[in-house]
Amino acid sequence: MSLTSVLVTTLALTVIIALRYLAMAGAVYALIWKRAPGKVGGHRLNPDAPRAAVIRHELRLSLLSSWIYALPAALAYEAWKHGGTLVYLDVGQYGWPWLFASAAIYLVVQDTYYYWLHRLMHVKSLFRYVHAGHHRSRQPSPFASFSFDALEAALNAWVMPALVFIVPIHPAVILVLLTLMTVLAVLNHSGWEVLPDWLVRGPLGAWLISATHHSAHHTRYTCNYGLYFRAWDRLMGTDTMPDWKPAAGLSKA
Repeated sequence: MSLTSVLVTTLALTVIIALRYLAMAGAVYALIWKRAPGKVGGHRLNPDAPRAAVIRHELRLSLLSSWIYALPAALAYEAWKHGGTLVYLDVGQYGWPWLFASAAIYLVVQDTYYYWLHRLMHVKSLFRYVHAGHHRSRQPSPFASFSFDALEAALNAWVMPALVFIVPIHPAVILVLLTLMTVLAVLNHSGWEVLPDWLVRGPLGAWLISATHHSAHHTRYTCNYGLYFRAWDRLMGTDTMPDWKPAAGLSKA
């Protein structure tokens, strides 16, 4: 592994991560906030439409975060090229059930790590240095999905790359997880709940993070710290699920 190869891979991944973010966040923003409210299904969570100044802030932090996420991913990729990770190409090496098991392990580990990191970042003496940038989006837009201060990005970026040295995983599973992470992050910061009531308010939704659930974190700060699942929030007494309460003058779309 050479420094040049790491730098080239980091640059390539930075571009890929940034373009993926812009494409997904931009598409959801256009479909939700650039259409007439009556044409958007679900429930509007943000009282106000995203302001240009806030979107510029979200874009700036997100694009800066892209290279921070790219660096550990590049190190893992270069290590894989030299046989230094547990990423495998032959599905038969571990069998089909392991594809699903490995995905579940990665999601649970990420969710657990993020829950406790998120609570730590809300400690008053640390908040302004690691998490305040994200919370400038009190009414987040889809572009807030990747809007992190540099230190927060660095604390988050290493988890999945580190896991490839510990837990065997197929590249297809990595691709699915990265896509899922991006989609959920964008939707959960969209300012709208586009998922149906039966899912958000049903038995499955009682354990999964949704836009409604995460929106409460952006307004209240002291609840709903999870990433994918509500299990840690429910176990630690930090789970809150608000009722549908559209802002004054708004109705359910």
